[in-house]
Amino acid sequence: MTDAKTMSPAGKFVWYDWMGDNVKAAEDFYTHVVGWNARDPQMPGAPAYTILSAGDYGVGGLMAIPADAKAMGARPCWTGYIWVENVDSAAAKLTAAGGAVRRPPSDIPGVGRFAVVTDPHGAHFILFRDSGGNPPPDPAPDTPGLVGWRELHAGDGVKAFEFYSSQFGWTKRHGMDMGAMGVYQLFGFAGSDSDAGAMMTRAPQTPGPFWLYYFNVATLDAAVDRVKAKGGKIVNGPMEVPGGQWIVQALDPEGAMFALVAPKR
Repeated sequence: MTDAKTMSPAGKFVWYDWMGDNVKAAEDFYTHVVGWNARDPQMPGAPAYTILSAGDYGVGGLMAIPADAKAMGARPCWTGYIWVENVDSAAAKLTAAGGAVRRPPSDIPGVGRFAVVTDPHGAHFILFRDSGGNPPPDPAPDTPGLVGWRELHAGDGVKAFEFYSSQFGWTKRHGMDMGAMGVYQLFGFAGSDSDAGAMMTRAPQTPGPFWLYYFNVATLDAAVDRVKAKGGKIVNGPMEVPGGQWIVQALDPEGAMFALVAPKR
C-alpha cells in the first residue's frame, strides 16, 4: 500500500461540509452518531462554521445554507472537497470537459481558495487548495470518524469515470456487475493502490446525480440505534458488502443523506 506520507493530495477528497438549516442540531446529531468532536473557530467576519474532528484530525464542517444558495433551491446535504494545485485552472479545465462552475473561484482568508462545481451530469463537489500548504497525511483509512468510502450515483457511470479520471487522474479498479443496475466501478486516487470509492449509474427513482459519503463507525448496529435515537432515518440496510464490512444509508433529521460503514455489526 502506498505510504500516505508520500502521496500527493492532488485529486483526493480532503474535506467534507454539511450545509443545512440548524447547525446546532446537526452538531448534536453527528457528534452523537459518528463520535466526532466539534469546535467553532470563530473567524472574524466569516459565517459561523463548526469544525468536526476524529480525535485531532479534521474531517469536515457544518454551516448554514447561504442565502443565495437557498434562493436557488439548495437543500441540506453533504459536499466533498477535492484538492487541486490551482483552483482557477482546475475550474477552467472542468468547464472545458462539460462540467459547470456554480460559484466562481473565491478566497477564504487564511484558509484557502475554492470553487463550487458540478460534473457534466450535475453532481456537485468543491475544488479546493489550502493556503497553508499540503494537508497532513490521513490516519489509517479505517479510523472511526473518517470518510471510509465515497460513492457517486452518476448520470452515466461510464461517462462519469471518464470525466473524473481525466480531471483528477483517478484510476479504474475492479468493476462489479450488478445486473440491471449496471456496473459498480471502483476507483483509486492517483498514486495509490487502494480503493477510494466507486461510481455507478443512478437508479431511475433517484432524483438526480449525487455523491454519497460513508463515515466510519466501530460497530454498525449501535450506530443505527444512535441514528434513530436522534431523529434520523435508515433508508437502506444494514447490509454486508464485499470484504466483510457492513453499511447503512441514512437521512439525518433535515433530510441530508449520508452513510455509515463498519467492520462488524
